[in-house]
Amino acid sequence: MNTQQGSEIFSAITAAPFGAIGIRTEQDSLRELVYLPPHYQEKAPLDAVAEQAAVQVMRYFADPEYRFDLPLHAAGTAFQRRVWDMIGAIPRGSVRTYGQLAKLLESHPRAVGQACGANWFPLVVPCHRVTAAGGLGGFASHDDENGFHLSVKRWLLRHEGALATDMPWQQQPIFP
Repeated sequence: MNTQQGSEIFSAITAAPFGAIGIRTEQDSLRELVYLPPHYQEKAPLDAVAEQAAVQVMRYFADPEYRFDLPLHAAGTAFQRRVWDMIGAIPRGSVRTYGQLAKLLESHPRAVGQACGANWFPLVVPCHRVTAAGGLGGFASHDDENGFHLSVKRWLLRHEGALATDMPWQQQPIFP
């Protein structure tokens, strides 16, 4: 595969410990962050917002306590934004289940999972902190147990200090 295939849609691509992060901007705001596999090459930022996002992503990788401050493009339904706000309140190093969030929202776990999968701003809205009641769950609309996206979720949880013993399930470790 061409290592630059698809990279033209990104305003920047920055290296990540698990691969890369694609950064899309639109009208002076962050439009999307995308987890990319390792074959993507870095791409210099094309605008000020992409540069700001790339710098903040790198700061997060250096320090999991880093708090993002980026101009986010208006995205999502009213329900999705409510879910994303709740996800943003989950402390670093902690997780919540889809069911726990659904109960607070008076909704259903599947709807919460769908809102997580529709998140345009992973890392900024830390949907990796939401798990299934009996295991890791999916991530970024992917649920292949040994796939790239779940390996990213595992890496992010480790990076933030979440331990298998802190997970809602005790019998099934999330870190193979």
